[in-house]
Amino acid sequence: MTKGTSFDDRLSAAAKAKKAQLEKFRARSGANDPAFAERQAARQAVSLARDARTAATRRAGVARKADEKAARDAAAAAEEAARAAEVARQTADDVALQVERKAARDARYAARKARSRKR
Repeated sequence: MTKGTSFDDRLSAAAKAKKAQLEKFRARSGANDPAFAERQAARQAVSLARDARTAATRRAGVARKADEKAARDAAAAAEEAARAAEVARQTADDVALQVERKAARDARYAARKARSRKR
């Protein structure tokens, strides 16, 4: 500890040292330097270009997902239509088979009636 200095003297010396460091930093910071301003402008331009690319990529991804969803929906609709057509065909086949069986049954019944009348 240095002799002959009071606490207030040490506080003021520390404040002066901090102020000197701050002035030194401000002089070195380059806020008024044209090269610093140019580098800042270049960084900002790069940042804006990056943001634009990111936004474009995001929009392209959204558009691609929308196209894929539309394609899936169209495929599902076509598949549903094919299923409905298959059900309709199966129903028509079932009706035709029932009509055919009824005609055969009616023919057998008529033949049986004809045989019983001959006796």
